Amino acid sequence: MKQNLLRGWNFMRVLRLALGIFIIVQGFQSKEWLFMALGGLFTLMPLLNIGCCGASECNTVVPGRSNNTIEDTTYKEVH
Repeated sequence: MKQNLLRGWNFMRVLRLALGIFIIVQGFQSKEWLFMALGGLFTLMPLLNIGCCGASECNTVVPGRSNNTIEDTTYKEVH
């Protein structure tokens, strides 16, 4: 778990953390418990590096496409 906290930080992860903290602060200022709870959720997601596509969980493997070579196309001139 410590590796999740310290590795893989990029701009989007920092932005998500900053927005989560901002939502918590706004919820605290307006005394809205729902905003504080949602801000907590949005703060935990980048901290733990979870969420859709955050930890490459949404990648799918295309069957039968293991070779990435491009075949040459031959053309025949038609008159």
